[in-house]
Amino acid sequence: MSETETEAKRARKCVSCGINISGTTAAAFKCPDCGQQIYRCAKCRKQSNLYECPDCGFRGP
Repeated sequence: MSETETEAKRARKCVSCGINISGTTAAAFKCPDCGQQIYRCAKCRKQSNLYECPDCGFRGP
């Protein structure tokens, strides 16, 4: 599997809970430290669940 395929596969999952992301209720933003695209589902955002960047390990609410 190429690096691009791995990034695309990771990009479709919530970094907090790991569910597949679909629809428009998900949040997409760049990691404050490294700029990696991060996705979070609406449920994890609403509950303020912690997330960790898969690339640099930055943690946020």
